Amino acid sequence: MIIKILTGGIIGIDGYAIAVELDISSGMPSFDIVGLPDSSIKESKERVRAAIKNNFNDFPVKKITVNLAPASTKKEGSYFDLPIAVALLVSMGKIKKENIENTFFAGELSLDGYIRPLNGLLSIVHHLSKNGIKKFVVPYENKEEAMLIQNIEVIGIKHISDLTHKDFNVNNIPHYENKKIYNETDKINLNFSDVKGQESVIRALTISAAGGHNILMIGPPGSGKTMMAKRLPSILPDLTIEESITTTKIYSVSGQIENRNNLVKIRPFRAPHHTVSYAALVGGGRIIKPGEISLSHNGILFLDELPEFNRNVLEVLRQPLEDKFINISRATANITYPANFILVASMNPCPCGHYGADKCTCSTNEISKYLHKISGPLLDRIDIHIEASAIEYNDLKTKEKGKITSENIKKTVVNSRNIQYNRYKTKKLNAELSAKEIEIYCELSDESNTILKQAFETFGLSARAYHKILKMARTISDLDESENIETIHLVEAIQYRSLDRKYFNN
Repeated sequence: MIIKILTGGIIGIDGYAIAVELDISSGMPSFDIVGLPDSSIKESKERVRAAIKNNFNDFPVKKITVNLAPASTKKEGSYFDLPIAVALLVSMGKIKKENIENTFFAGELSLDGYIRPLNGLLSIVHHLSKNGIKKFVVPYENKEEAMLIQNIEVIGIKHISDLTHKDFNVNNIPHYENKKIYNETDKINLNFSDVKGQESVIRALTISAAGGHNILMIGPPGSGKTMMAKRLPSILPDLTIEESITTTKIYSVSGQIENRNNLVKIRPFRAPHHTVSYAALVGGGRIIKPGEISLSHNGILFLDELPEFNRNVLEVLRQPLEDKFINISRATANITYPANFILVASMNPCPCGHYGADKCTCSTNEISKYLHKISGPLLDRIDIHIEASAIEYNDLKTKEKGKITSENIKKTVVNSRNIQYNRYKTKKLNAELSAKEIEIYCELSDESNTILKQAFETFGLSARAYHKILKMARTISDLDESENIETIHLVEAIQYRSLDRKYFNN
């Protein structure tokens, strides 16, 4: 007799369906699992055997073969303990087959039969729900997480004996209403009204948020670079439902979801230390997990003291900054993770931080060596370069809150993004325009073309920098609700590339 139980696995952050097929036949007693299982799955037969024997005082003394289909895909994790146990209990007559038809099962078993929670379950449930599966049996601690997906029926079980209870029948599972979850909005307590001075930097951050542009802040210690970076999420639009689900899936797969009964509703803000490794930034490990750039998806990746990062680590940012995803290839798998984030970086202008001031103690050679820790190709991919000046005493002394508030900035950012969505008929931002789209949507007047040509030749800009200036000018015009890019918009965009010449071309 062959028994089939529906379960699932994960590739990257995406789930896929797996059928656990169990066959029991006469012959030499054995228990084999096939279908490209890894070692953790091969060990599951011992957990399943112990859980069933310890709770039912019985176990089939026959030839048992379990196939995980499709057999062409390598399987990892402990998702399959519960579906294998369910298949065995059906074969033993402990569970009625009709009670579990068209039902998903996943869970890790302890030796005494208790069901442990799983990482990444949301991804599997999300995929299967879109492919017609409506009934899900999951570990009790994962129940709230699974219920984040709408229009499905979920039951959480604590112990394997729950499955054999006389009243257990998936057809009697109540339907959970979960729309309220999406109506809740977490709040960010940080506000730009706390910032004293630095209006020009706040303006640059507004442009960054509106168009999705990467930004580098250069300034002396204590000028508020980190403070302002931490407040950038407060002016970004709220996550949409789909963005929230995708972000939650990433955190679920990586095992970093803090509250299993709630979606991630605040845009991520990741700030890895400058000692971060290559694998921690891009992702990897024996079981490939998302890195910081994927954990920043739909949010902010903040690199403080940019020159202090290992140069080889920084260079891996070049591809995801352009493509908005990261492809990790290993001998065992080829995984693609999303990485659509805004890069926000900060740095001092020299090792002591007081470049150009009388108290600067750095030699010309030291300054050049410090600045050239950042490669030209990486610098070229950062749209906005802005200088944060030292704070004046009078600005610090005032007890008044800043006149620029996150609430007001957010309104202009949201309005600007809506203009972009309507123009491109999709959720595309100006920073994501291709060269062909730039020709269509970033037309300049003859006067503006002349100015841009002078800037291109004077600053020695690359083709990428040329395109980034046009995309920034498009964003600035959208903030002004202008249909066309005016000369004033272009001039402002050009000034955000002038620091290339001041600091990095020496």
